[in-house]
Formats: sequence, structure tokens, C-alpha cells
Amino acid sequence: MSTPFNLTALTAAASKAVPRVLVTVAQVAGSAPREPGAKMLITQYHAFDTIGGGHLEMVATDIAREMLAMPPGELLAERRLERFPLGPSLGQCCGGVVHLAFERIMPEAGEHFGALARRWREGQDSWRLVPLDCAEPAAIYDAAGLHLSGPGPAMLARPGPGIDCKVRIDDHGKRWLIDSCLPYRPRLYLFGAGHVGAAIVRALAELPCQVVWVDERDDMFPSVLPANVRVEATDTPEAVVEEAPAGASFLVLTHSHALDQQLSEHILRRTDFTWFGLIGSATKRVSFERRLQERGIPVARMADMTCPIGMPGIRDKAPAVIAVSVAAQLMQVWEAAALAAPAEIGAKMSVSASAVLSETQTICTN
Repeated sequence: MSTPFNLTALTAAASKAVPRVLVTVAQVAGSAPREPGAKMLITQYHAFDTIGGGHLEMVATDIAREMLAMPPGELLAERRLERFPLGPSLGQCCGGVVHLAFERIMPEAGEHFGALARRWREGQDSWRLVPLDCAEPAAIYDAAGLHLSGPGPAMLARPGPGIDCKVRIDDHGKRWLIDSCLPYRPRLYLFGAGHVGAAIVRALAELPCQVVWVDERDDMFPSVLPANVRVEATDTPEAVVEEAPAGASFLVLTHSHALDQQLSEHILRRTDFTWFGLIGSATKRVSFERRLQERGIPVARMADMTCPIGMPGIRDKAPAVIAVSVAAQLMQVWEAAALAAPAEIGAKMSVSASAVLSETQTICTN
């Protein structure tokens, strides 16, 4: 799976409270702790997210705090691109080479990252063009490469399908970080706000997915929700099933067997979901299969219903245990789907990458 921009890091980047440095894994050759696009945000006393831990992260943190101790405006205090051979220089067993981009975030950049956070929450893909040889602001582009804000050309040639982050050098030798800010791709529609549903939401809170949590009992939802969770309090949950996008996953664990059956029927009438899980025993599955067939669901469709849910070998029925088991099952499903899916091909650009970067080189004035 790719590395979308974590919303927690985005929100922290948008904050104007303290100076901070955004560290991005810009490029990787060979084995490395994290993939291109992984990020961490470092302040003088705190850090958000991770680029893999170990010696690399410790050195990156030292560099970031060295930048924060320097007067603003100097290039070394604002932007850096550092190369780390993990074995020879850091003694890490990964053995590959990692390029890290360091970007000091000034108070005025809060609007930039706030816009990215809003687009993230709305499910919109964004791309950033960050000059690495000057301290000029970064630009934002949409999924098609059209300019949205910041100094930059009218269009951006993305690195290519399946590549979320890359350093490019323009015709004038200037270096640029082209970096994605993608919302989480896997989307789970979870029906049921009882103990198990709440435990699963907590287990998924830090995982790369979006959760739509559905129940008609509005008072069952907690007052504080994880950043990747959206509540849908409705008396017509079947309408939520019908409106869900293709590729969504469904998990049904309501307080009512009748409602479970109703939702199962609506889900199985679709043929475009990634996964469908129904809480219950093998006995419940047999009963539901019979009832669903009576409702006109073909026998062959039953293979697309996972019931019981959870990883094989985990039998404990405590909500927290079920939650861990189901979260692991969902991650397996989503990672397999990401590997099997063809690479997304963006809109064709009328200008080449070199032409775009040649145009952008005029941005740097210091």
C-alpha cells in the first residue's frame, strides 16, 4: 500500500503554535525502513508519525532541531535534501540508501497545510511541488495536475502511476520534491455502534483507512472520534449501502438479526465491493444463507460473505480481541486488493516533466 499523508501530521503541520520541520522520505534505493512519501513532523520537543525509527530517525530529528535553532531565512534552516547510506553511515541492517527532504514550516504555511487537510477530509487527492534549493513556498495541485495554490506552473507532471514521491532535477539543476497528499484508499462501512463496533473503530483509528460508522442510535456514538472516522446516524442504513462507492468494504454487526439480514441482502446485491463481513457463528451463517436464498440471492454470492469474521485461530469473544482480529483481517484484504489492482493512470499532461520543471525554476529568487 502507498503512504498517504497522515491526517494527524497534516493537522499538526497546519498549526501555527510552534516552529516545526517536516521530514519526508523523498527517494529510496534498496531496502529501507519506510517507503517514499513516509513523513514525520518534528518540533523542538515533540514528533508526530515516523520515518521508520532507529538511527535514521534519530539523526533526522537532530538535523531538524539543528534547523530550528538556526535563524529563519537561511537556506540551511529552511530546506535540505540529505542522503543516508543506511549500512555504511548509520549501521542499520536495511542496507539501502534513503534520501530525506527537510522542510521548515513557517507560521504562514498554516494556510497551505490547512488546505491540504481540508482536501484530505473530503477525499480529494493533492500533490505538492516543493523547491529544495530555495525557501519559496510549496505549491498545491489536484489529482489531474492542475495548479490550485502557491507559486508554480499551471500544470504538474506527476512522477507516474504508483509513485507517490520523487525528487526531480530541472534543466537548470534545481531540485524539486514532487509529493502526494492522498487520503486513505480503503473505506469501511461499519454498521453497529455496540461494544464490538466501538472496539473495532478504536482498533482502526491509527490504520490507513476511512471508516463510515453507521447506526440509527445517535447517542451510541462517542463524543470524540478518531480523525479517520465519520458518523452516519440514520434510520435507513440500507440507503448508505446503496450510496457507497465501488470498492468499499462492509462490516455488519448491529444489535438486530433482522437488520443484519436486511443489510446483508442489500450488500450481496452489489457486485463491486472489496469485502463483506458479518458477525456471527457458523450456525448464523447457515441460517442467513437459507434466508438470503429465499430472498433471491444466488448461492454463488454466498462465497462473498465472510462469516464468522476475524483471523483463523483467534477464538476469544471479548470485543477488544475481536477488534484486533478483524483489523488484521481487513489489513490483509486491503493490502491484497492494493497489490492486485492495476496502477491508476492519471490524466495525460500536455507538457513534459522537464518542461514543467524548467518553467518552475524561475520561482527561486534567493
